[in-house]
Amino acid sequence: MYKTIALLLMSLMLNSGLLFAQTSEEKEVADVVESLRKAMIAGDKNALENLSADELSYGHSSGKVEDKAAFVDQFVQGTTVFKSINLSDQTVKIAGNVAIVRHRLTGDTNNNNVPGKVDILILLILQKQNGKWKMLARQAARIPV
Repeated sequence: MYKTIALLLMSLMLNSGLLFAQTSEEKEVADVVESLRKAMIAGDKNALENLSADELSYGHSSGKVEDKAAFVDQFVQGTTVFKSINLSDQTVKIAGNVAIVRHRLTGDTNNNNVPGKVDILILLILQKQNGKWKMLARQAARIPV
């Protein structure tokens, strides 16, 4: 009896693990998001430009919206400085050549030489362009109280 229950539980765990496993495209998107995270911390102009679509619409939690040039410039010029970025509760959904990514972003900042902390929700839209996933849109939102 115990063997039967153990086998049933193992079977359920294996099957449920398969249901929640990332597809290869979802993994590609998650890897791009991780590359974006690292590029934002480093202020890496080439990486930020290569990971962003020319049509980028980058929305801040304040409501400010920037294009690709302004997005890259804020990190390269040091207007926006992330000392750390931690992403949690990330979900990735693929719809054709578009990926919808949601996560919570926490981190330490030093914007305009003023230390701070950030805790926001993020919606990213990535689009596959010429075989590569690129950030097409991003909107941050404050955590609801």
